[in-house]
Amino acid sequence: MDSELKKANDTLVHSGLILYPTDTVWGIGCDATNPKAVSKIYALKKREESKALICLVKDLNMLKSYVKHIPDRVIEILKNTTKPTSIIYNNPVGIAQNLIAPDNTLAIRVVNHEFCNKLLQTFNKPIVSTSANISGKPTPKSFKEIHPDILKGVDYVVNLPDEKTEAKPSSILKVEHDGSITVIRE
Repeated sequence: MDSELKKANDTLVHSGLILYPTDTVWGIGCDATNPKAVSKIYALKKREESKALICLVKDLNMLKSYVKHIPDRVIEILKNTTKPTSIIYNNPVGIAQNLIAPDNTLAIRVVNHEFCNKLLQTFNKPIVSTSANISGKPTPKSFKEIHPDILKGVDYVVNLPDEKTEAKPSSILKVEHDGSITVIRE
């Protein structure tokens, strides 16, 4: 795994795209603070830049660096959740502007996945996580279902093809401006 971490990290450092296993599905990723890298993902997925993507952070401390306010209730949810949960936050900071939705929100997930955690520790910045599909096409349930255009379009494919992912999206919660929480997807 060490050589895969090094190659994936080097690709991210040089504004490249990686294809990697996450705690949900195989994802396409890049440096979430680099607008040029984020644009490459939109182009590869054939997705409008007005459609927001998710990013991953390694822990609550990293999350606090990119979100102005995290309500106590959200912190409790993050500490106690047993399944992947992406939370839509208001007013993210330090993130590529083209990653942020038009309403100035961003979905961020504190990831619980060995490879992702190690990569985030090494890279030390948030990483985009979007399903490895062309927009409008089904999310691949396994590595072998990933479209050839995606495989050719990334700069590095993490060599963990037997990696088991849940092959289902995360729950999504939204922090409202008043601090309340709305369930978008369970």
